Amino acid sequence: MTVELELGRLRWMRPMVLLGALLALIAILPASARADDEVIVQFDRGTSLSEGGALVRSLGGRVERELRIINGVGAVVSPSATGALERDPRVRAVSANAPVVKRASSIYEPWRLRTSFNQSLEATKAWQDGLTGRGVGVAVVDTGVAGNLPDFQVSSYNSRSRVVASAVVNPDARNAGDSFGHGTHVAGLIAGNGNNRPGWDSADGDYVGVAPNANLISVKISDEEGNASLIDVIDGVQFAVDHKDDYNIRVLNLSLSSTVAESYKTDPLDAAVEEAWFQGIVVVAAAGNAGSDNDAVSFSPGNDPYVLTVGAVDDQGTDYTGDDKLTSWSSHGKTQDGLSKPEILAPGAHLASVMAPGSDYARRCPECIIGRGYMELGGTSMSAALVSGAAADVIEAHPNWTPDQVKGALINTARDVPGVGVEPRVDDAAALNDGSNKLRSNLGLTPSNLINTATGRIDFRRATWFRASWRSADRLLAALWSPLASWRCATCATSEADRADQDASWRASWRASWRASWRASWRTSFTK
Repeated sequence: MTVELELGRLRWMRPMVLLGALLALIAILPASARADDEVIVQFDRGTSLSEGGALVRSLGGRVERELRIINGVGAVVSPSATGALERDPRVRAVSANAPVVKRASSIYEPWRLRTSFNQSLEATKAWQDGLTGRGVGVAVVDTGVAGNLPDFQVSSYNSRSRVVASAVVNPDARNAGDSFGHGTHVAGLIAGNGNNRPGWDSADGDYVGVAPNANLISVKISDEEGNASLIDVIDGVQFAVDHKDDYNIRVLNLSLSSTVAESYKTDPLDAAVEEAWFQGIVVVAAAGNAGSDNDAVSFSPGNDPYVLTVGAVDDQGTDYTGDDKLTSWSSHGKTQDGLSKPEILAPGAHLASVMAPGSDYARRCPECIIGRGYMELGGTSMSAALVSGAAADVIEAHPNWTPDQVKGALINTARDVPGVGVEPRVDDAAALNDGSNKLRSNLGLTPSNLINTATGRIDFRRATWFRASWRSADRLLAALWSPLASWRCATCATSEADRADQDASWRASWRASWRASWRASWRTSFTK
């Protein structure tokens, strides 16, 4: 099954140029894997991962990765084996492993801003109340983040990065940076801060994210071309859950969607995000860019009833919501389980944010580049990022609120735009007191069939505790600006030269063995 990291919609150009740019971006994404090649097998209660793996192998399949967060495995199987697995009472569900497609992506002086979305969301009012997301960790599960840019610094005089951790979960990734460009743009809308640029920079203070003092945790799920699969996303979600307390991860941004529609009750990614939700993380998902198609909102994770799903409006470049219009491409409708999505809307057209240097986005759309180091893109990817930032601001004000309360605050204080929908007001949401009825949300929902309601985890009692695959990757590929880099060399020689030699040796060994064995056999199956 593929997962879509939604391609951002480019800023307005002549129609044919716009179409060509979009097609060029789409062309770099992988074709959907065949359902009979790569699958995700979830095992039923009482079936261990070792037993499940043996079942897959007994049918001639290969287990490629264990997914303990859903008590399942990623595997390559034949069509006949797929049928046999679906009929086996020990198997809860068999899903295609889909690629991922992009959901395309001074603070107290708002009059300096060259954007209007912060004013539309009333984030600028929250800033004046001292709410900027400070101390709140937002996990960006995406194509990586260029965390060494000034917009992600602690301040103009403190160059330490607010990308406080970086993990790589895709075994085909060569580094922890963002050579594609989607993740950095999304991260900038969440927590970028152009006020950290030097005073001589002409863009100083021009572009600021909704939570400009929040910390970011970059979870890279793609390779350098932006390719990722559902398994990679599930591993990324697990990283956020496992390190929630280490980095105070309270918000998880997923500007992506699966490319195979499946009920949230059995979809493995929906199960993973529900576990994150029940463990105290607000999950924000892009609704998608399929407009009013029949299945527009039927893809995980945006089709899950618990998560906060975000659609896009065009704010016409003004902070006046009366002229806002629902974009023609923003997904809306009912899921296959009868749920109305999205729950909330935010600006998503022609949004300016941080550009990853030398990225595919920058090369393929030079018309989108603005000034020094920024790009203008659009899509519900970008709308989701704004709401993730809004959630971080609210959580700074109310660190003890549950995800249900944060969702309720944002939805129930949102302004109704006639003929459009509801758009959040960050300041009003943060101003609620703990006894407010407006904090209520997600009442009476039925969790995924895979969730143990007693623990809020997926098959928690049957989980096999072992080091997940991302641990192998992040020790080698941690970004130099993140604390994980120090983990990598905790026992290394102290000289920089010795560290560089050690890093090179680790990378060579990893690429020659673990990474090769994990993917090579997978690819071989496609040629048979």
